[in-house]
Amino acid sequence: MDFELKDRTCLVTGASAGIGAGIARLLADQGAQVAATARRVDRIERHPGVTPIAADITSAADLTRLARDATEALGRVDILVNCAGGSRPTTVDASEEFWDEAFALNFTSARRLTTDLLPPMRQRRWGRIINISGTMEPRGLNAAVAAKAALHLWAKGLACDVAAEGVTVNTIQPGRINSEQILEKLHPTEESRRAFIAKNIPMGHFGEPEDIAHLVAFLASPRARYITGTVIPVDGGMRNFAH
Repeated sequence: MDFELKDRTCLVTGASAGIGAGIARLLADQGAQVAATARRVDRIERHPGVTPIAADITSAADLTRLARDATEALGRVDILVNCAGGSRPTTVDASEEFWDEAFALNFTSARRLTTDLLPPMRQRRWGRIINISGTMEPRGLNAAVAAKAALHLWAKGLACDVAAEGVTVNTIQPGRINSEQILEKLHPTEESRRAFIAKNIPMGHFGEPEDIAHLVAFLASPRARYITGTVIPVDGGMRNFAH
């Protein structure tokens, strides 16, 4: 399917593996010029149309530099995909530093990077902000879930403010996607995966990064021009079984 992204430019954060890597690869295959960023820049896939940029998005200085470097590398940034993030299970007595890091990674980085890249989009009257978040149905205290909740409502508010200027803002909620975080941390054994799937996922399997990437490409395309302020789950029906 052609998503009409040829000659568009895109910045994808968290692109060294998993969902972010899948998004960067698909957008490049669709003809977009992509700047892909991660702390582990050496792990970003060398793919035609993809320019790696090293950055730690929890650093305010790095975010400012990233926005500048991506703009210089691409000429402009039409599409921003805020994909970087990570689960932060915790307890009620976690330190302030722990909570600060969780919000820096899962919310503040997206807000700051969007703030830096949004003005030219508004001037050109065309832009796409696409956030990759997470479940809003926690099974325990998790600082990342709280940060992603902030991301959802910030994005919905921003969508209202910039809609008339040709900029859309949407959020995708992945379920269990085959990635490093899921396979090595949350479900490190085949037995644990099968047990979770049997209890929680009606479709009967985890998703693939491409399942998220195809929705990103659609939301970034001209075909999605009348869609903004949404939160769309891609989870094989997992939310139906949340408690």
